[in-house]
Amino acid sequence: MNIAEIRNAYQAARAKGLRARDAAEHIGLSEGAALAAHLGNHEQPTRSVALRPDWLALLKSLQACGPLLALTRNRSVVHEKTGVYEKLSAQNEVGLALGKEIDLRLFFKQWHAGLAVTELHADADKPASSSLQFFNRHGQAVHKVFLRDSSDRAAWQAVLDQWQDPHAATPAFDPPTAIAPKTAEPAVDAAAFATSWANMSDVHQFFPLLREYGVERQHGLRLVEGRFTRRVNHGSVRQMLMEAAFDNTPIMVFVGSSGCIQIHSGPIKRVEPLEMRGQVWLNVLDPGFNLHLREDHIGTVWVVEKPSSDGTITSLEVFDQQGELMALFFGARKPGHPELTEWRHLLAHLTGVEEGSLS
Repeated sequence: MNIAEIRNAYQAARAKGLRARDAAEHIGLSEGAALAAHLGNHEQPTRSVALRPDWLALLKSLQACGPLLALTRNRSVVHEKTGVYEKLSAQNEVGLALGKEIDLRLFFKQWHAGLAVTELHADADKPASSSLQFFNRHGQAVHKVFLRDSSDRAAWQAVLDQWQDPHAATPAFDPPTAIAPKTAEPAVDAAAFATSWANMSDVHQFFPLLREYGVERQHGLRLVEGRFTRRVNHGSVRQMLMEAAFDNTPIMVFVGSSGCIQIHSGPIKRVEPLEMRGQVWLNVLDPGFNLHLREDHIGTVWVVEKPSSDGTITSLEVFDQQGELMALFFGARKPGHPELTEWRHLLAHLTGVEEGSLS
């Protein structure tokens, strides 16, 4: 397809109600490539302009805009938080945003291109959607920032004026890559691995532990199953969210793309499952925080205990049917404080998976 054909096909898919990512996939492109085709002068309702690639400075400039919507997603989960971009820093290519609401871990090595995107509303009386969208080299979105009604529009326009580069070359993206099939698990001294696990004093030692033994995440969970980990049924995510909302137990929700991990900390209120077009979505619909999780994508769910100097830290870890991590859930806590007893009790009575069960 040439540029005009891409634009026409993408707009036709959007007009059918498909979300941007799905519309791009529908016409055989990555989201980044589809939006990059909308650079320049044309009459389509979706328009984009390339951004100058000083990502940390760009994100820092957003603080003046007041509340904005931060969106990070992977194939199965969308995480949306409204708040102010503040307390941003970086060391080498790893950044942090530690604001009261916007809490991010940023992996700038994966940030290949950025676009300012405007989408005109079908109703001319309604304002256009305006956003900053960042993509990896395969055109997959790593993070998005949307203007909200409560945002400072003059400050937002100043950010656009500062960072848009209408003369930049159209970003080039590599073709999307298929999820690689899982290779045979390496032989590991399970007893030594379990001993190293037991000797952890900080949950952040988990990734170095996996690297030391050359195992991927779920392989590591299986190596200590029955001692530090246990599998629970697919409905455990829904049950956990429902009970946390009912009991007002504050939680932490981690959702990651290849270039960003976005975190919510606090109570949740409104949990609503939804079946639509053969898809099963598990939604949290609260002011300032929305979560949309494809419940029908769930492959395995684990309750995981990690030792730390603050006592045992327990998480609920959710993987899709290809073994990719969908989301992590913890009880809300601050470093130096023990885990909430209410969170631990909530996970303790989740139903385990029976031997041979596919659930």
